[in-house]
Amino acid sequence: MTAAPEGKYADAGGAKYHYLDLGEGLDTVFLHGGGPGCTGWSDFGPVAELFAADRRVVIPDILQYGRSEKVRITGPMWDFHAASQVKLLDALGIERADFVCNSWGGTIALNLAAKHPDRVRSLVVTGSMPVFYGPLAPLPENGHRGRTARDVYYGGEGPTREKMRQLITRLEWWDAAALPESTLDMRYEQSLDPEERALAAMSDSPRGDWQDLTAELGQVQAPALFMWGREDAFLTPDYPMMLARMVPNGNLHVMDHVSHHLQEEQPERYHAIVAAFLNDCARREEVSQ
Repeated sequence: MTAAPEGKYADAGGAKYHYLDLGEGLDTVFLHGGGPGCTGWSDFGPVAELFAADRRVVIPDILQYGRSEKVRITGPMWDFHAASQVKLLDALGIERADFVCNSWGGTIALNLAAKHPDRVRSLVVTGSMPVFYGPLAPLPENGHRGRTARDVYYGGEGPTREKMRQLITRLEWWDAAALPESTLDMRYEQSLDPEERALAAMSDSPRGDWQDLTAELGQVQAPALFMWGREDAFLTPDYPMMLARMVPNGNLHVMDHVSHHLQEEQPERYHAIVAAFLNDCARREEVSQ
């Protein structure tokens, strides 16, 4: 993966966000996952320029990640992040956007779409876990698997490059041999950030109170595409099928031979499917106006 382009900073309701701003066209916000060392560029760098060919691509580091401020969160976590993202949209002059999201970021966007429907044109969600109840919800050991992996990574002798490789290839990539060394280096080096390590070491949770979004999913009016890896290490495709049925305008696409980070393992295929969905949503909206 190439090095990230020059970023910018924005004050969003008193919190400092780092973000990348590429291309021109319909505003499209990319929200990354919550793994150790994740940033907007580490998760979406492989597809950023593909989308930026005909869209404005805004890729923030979520608060507590990358170069954004390492705030401590109290209260419901997804409510906090959704409200913070609205403040960032305001700061950047974005009235309405498409959201393309991975894991942690997808849950944020679903909550944002439920509570601020006027700000979301459409949603693409990959590998997110917004619901913890029902027959297809994750088993407790899978629902907490990401948090356990974080604890293991930062525990013991602390972060190492080999532990990062094991985390990514076990939970995020299907083809371990295809993981670029540049991606591994980027994630590992970011995970060493002193403020991120301090958050991981806190005995009380600095990330806020966990929320189940069962009620919120029924309020999401924006068209939503759940993009899932057939070999996702956290949840089988039965789970996003449940989510697609819970969202009034939900769709599901399952991609073979990928796990949790589709956009990194198969960037061209991912872009082709997602771009077609986003463009179709834009056309439908234009016809309806």
